[in-house]
Amino acid sequence: MQTEIARIKEMFISTQGEGPFVGYRQLFIRFCACNLTCNYCDTDYTYENANFVYSPDELLSFIKKEFDISNIHSISLTGGEPLLHADFLKRFLPMLNAKYYLETNATLTENLYEIIDFIDIVSADIKLPSATGINNTFEKHDAFFRMLRTNKNLELFAKIVFDENITEEEIIASTNLAKKYNFELILQPKTQNNEIVPSINFVDNIFSKCLKRYNNVRLIPQVHKFLDIR
Repeated sequence: MQTEIARIKEMFISTQGEGPFVGYRQLFIRFCACNLTCNYCDTDYTYENANFVYSPDELLSFIKKEFDISNIHSISLTGGEPLLHADFLKRFLPMLNAKYYLETNATLTENLYEIIDFIDIVSADIKLPSATGINNTFEKHDAFFRMLRTNKNLELFAKIVFDENITEEEIIASTNLAKKYNFELILQPKTQNNEIVPSINFVDNIFSKCLKRYNNVRLIPQVHKFLDIR
């Protein structure tokens, strides 16, 4: 159930390590809880484990007191799944004059509708059943991207975390979504203990297969893990 109180695990300024915005300085606000349970997920941020419980006014005061956001690129709303806090975000986002970068699993379309006018960049995850263990996500992704494309000013890209179990059907479905909604597709090989799990040859083969179907594809591993930063 959504409320206008946010349960947040952590807040910190660091460097973005994923996707086309790698290397930009951001304020990360990591919200608790997620509506999905992916096999590869490296976070366990339940509501009960929140380190901060804030109203919009309280969060605004905390940020102004603790962080200098004058030189950051944007504020990353991450998690967990930040769209579970859409009621809170609808009130909070207009309070700060900042660029907002939404990191989302791209399944909560109705929640997105509540805050889409305040978001500048969307980093969406396309959830492959072979890597996540979750089925029936592509229909939800389609509805989510359709909603995003109603806002012409948004920057949108999507990431795919994949391993050796990726299927031809998943490659086709993912590239079809990217074609349909005209966004950049980022291939992100699964990492474990700060090492890429699939072999380099396998990764390059998947990259080639995607490029044959859609030319706006990039291969970008999780750089922050190699730099050993949050």
